[in-house]
Amino acid sequence: MGLATKPRAIVFDTFGSVVDWRASLIADLSAHGAARGIAADWALLVDEWRAAYHPSMDRVRRGELPWTKLDALHRASLDRLIEIQGIAGLTEADRRHINLGWHRLKPWPDAVAGLTRLKRHFIIGPLSNGNVSLLLEMAKNAGIPWDMIFGSDLFGHFKPDPETYLGVARLLDLEPGQVMMAAAHNNDLAAARRAGLMTAFWPRPGEYGPRQKQDYAADQPWDVVARDIEDLASQLGA
Repeated sequence: MGLATKPRAIVFDTFGSVVDWRASLIADLSAHGAARGIAADWALLVDEWRAAYHPSMDRVRRGELPWTKLDALHRASLDRLIEIQGIAGLTEADRRHINLGWHRLKPWPDAVAGLTRLKRHFIIGPLSNGNVSLLLEMAKNAGIPWDMIFGSDLFGHFKPDPETYLGVARLLDLEPGQVMMAAAHNNDLAAARRAGLMTAFWPRPGEYGPRQKQDYAADQPWDVVARDIEDLASQLGA
């Protein structure tokens, strides 16, 4: 493994690292559209919706919006994209159902088994830009065995703000160096490392489908580089 000391807690990026947001949302929205007789390019909607993710959080970070939880940012982006793409026939109930698709995301095949192994030895939880209610409902739906939910609304900040990574250590009464950030995104790990956390990476080359442009491999010598979460558990002796 190469680690002199194991972490006390491991926190996980969630969208893309633990759950397959793209395939989950395309399947979910396509089924809903078919049931309601509403035609749309659901894959395009999902891809453009995700593309709005970071810009919407940046508006909060710049002070253009007050603190706003991710569910509300997602809804604003969804409403705008529905108009841009000319998707007709959606009721308010449809829009609420679609927006809650982020609560129904499915885990990657290795995720639940790997996390279950890690839970026996470490404190585990998501450190996500999702809000607590989103992450909690997702975990209940998907059978993800978190010990604690670290949603962005606990901190009033989105990653990669240092308040998120350091907030985990503060809430757990740990030093930053006793916490490991685990993710399929190199930029998330770089911010965690700057905050003093340990780091673990695995790739999710199918996360963005044809739009994937990065994170095919580790771009720094992270503390652990694994194939997936099951392999991370093996490398950490779980």
